[in-house]
Amino acid sequence: MKTKTATIAWAPFSMKHKLYIQACGTSTISIAEGAVRSGKTIDHCIAAAAHLELCKDRIHLASGSTVANAKLNIGDCNGYGLEHLFRNRCYWGKYKGNDALIVLTQTGEKIIVFAGAAKANSFQKILGNSYGMWIATEINQHHVSFIQTAFSRQLAAYVRQILWDLNPGSPTHWIYTDFIDPYRAKGIANYEHFTMDDNLSISDERKAEIKNQYDPESVWYKRDILGDRCVAEGLIYRQFADQTEAYIQEKDPEDIALLTVGVDFGGNQSAHAFIANALTPRFQQVITVDEYYKKEKITPKQLEEDFVAFIQRLLKRFPKVKAIVVYCDSAETTLIQGLKLAAFQAKLPVDIQNALKGVITGRVDFYNSIIAQDRYKVMRHCTHLIGALQDAVWDPKIITEDVRLDDGIMNIDSLDACEYTTERYQKDIQQMGLFTDQVKARRESGR
Repeated sequence: MKTKTATIAWAPFSMKHKLYIQACGTSTISIAEGAVRSGKTIDHCIAAAAHLELCKDRIHLASGSTVANAKLNIGDCNGYGLEHLFRNRCYWGKYKGNDALIVLTQTGEKIIVFAGAAKANSFQKILGNSYGMWIATEINQHHVSFIQTAFSRQLAAYVRQILWDLNPGSPTHWIYTDFIDPYRAKGIANYEHFTMDDNLSISDERKAEIKNQYDPESVWYKRDILGDRCVAEGLIYRQFADQTEAYIQEKDPEDIALLTVGVDFGGNQSAHAFIANALTPRFQQVITVDEYYKKEKITPKQLEEDFVAFIQRLLKRFPKVKAIVVYCDSAETTLIQGLKLAAFQAKLPVDIQNALKGVITGRVDFYNSIIAQDRYKVMRHCTHLIGALQDAVWDPKIITEDVRLDDGIMNIDSLDACEYTTERYQKDIQQMGLFTDQVKARRESGR
């Protein structure tokens, strides 16, 4: 293995970022909060790399809401993450069953264990190890039991280093009241708030493109763009609710790159819901083309028959589509097996998988962004989903975090099913939107 890291082409760093990175080197706890694309995670990757190079501890921890999120934001970080900072002297492997990045430093081999932290039992994956450094992205999406366990697993470290980043949330979220604000009040945290303007690598043109992804009146704009902590209240999809007709499509799309179906299973007061979304070429648009909604009690056999009929209807409407990917609520394994058997017996060209079921606020943010970009449409006959998008509100009784109201009356089943269809493609869809905006801007400027 080589011992020299390949050179990375760095953009200029603002003085604010330089001072923060320097302070990370002498602080036990460092917290970077603020707008998206403000450079928070890159700062922490640089600080982490510097710590790993000289520290005595061998095992370290990197966490995100999921393992994939941690590897994407900390490992890769758009070409500036740990795997790039240690390029030519690191490799991905396993450590006690966990994904890990193994790096060769001046003080020997270091192992960075990557872990998901959003679930109540996520902490179990990090038991048994003592960690030196802990770098966490989107700390507000970590479960409190994971945070407490990670702290306890650092007690034997030669030098503890904790690096947290987050986008702002509700001012009363427990991550503030129980951790960040008390640490700041006691003067034990290196804290900095960043905005997009602090990132000198982003041009004014690119900043405008990013802002275009948001409804200026939304809570996401206030948090992600302005970097403000604020309470999520009122309508969730305000732009859609205020301008519904602008998002209605009358005719079936002629060209489809991918057809996906989301399945949310009912029970108690909830309904069985199927949503079919068509993704157009280059993921330019997401179009809801069909839906199924049944709140009354039905047998598993009837559900299977309805599912087969739903898929057959889609294949008849879109004969150019050769296969459909189906994402089901993973909580109902027996019902999923029933759908798979029914689809096999009906010889349907479907690939039935478990839904990713990522953080709901991330799914909501995604749909608000493509609504703001006019890249989401819904066929007029999909009345249940249209009504769900118009009526969805934040739970007014829960102000410590963002929770969608689920009172047995609101139709969140159609929303869940719709989100299952796209959550594995969210990043690709958003990146294609930015690419399209760039091309459009260049054409309009005559370049």
